[in-house]
This record gives sequence, C-alpha cells and structure tokens, in this order.
Amino acid sequence: METRITALEESVAHLVKVVDDLSEVIARQDREIDRLARRLQMIMEREQDSAGSIPLADQKPPHW
Repeated sequence: METRITALEESVAHLVKVVDDLSEVIARQDREIDRLARRLQMIMEREQDSAGSIPLADQKPPHW
C-alpha cells in the first residue's frame, strides 16, 4: 500500500512540475503576442499615414 502511495505522490509531483513549466511557457507566449500586436499596430498606423504616397511596389528603384 505504501508503495502505491509513494508512486502516486511521485506522479503528482511530476504533474505539478509539468503544469508549472507549461504555465511559464504560456506567460512568455502571452508577452510575445502582446509585443507583436503592438508592433503590428505601429506598422498599420505607419502604412495608413503613408496611404497618400506612391505604393512601394509601384515606385522605380533609386538607380533608374
């Protein structure tokens, strides 16, 4: 009986460690998503501000 309890305690300890590790990963990914969302917003605002200029794809290269 004691062996089973020890095995269960080991399993629970392992699961707690896995949950803690996954929690850290999720927190890091959340920060990265927030950072990328801010950068995307800045790019979209910059693009909107330059909407009156000639699109980059339609501009001639500087050496022409």
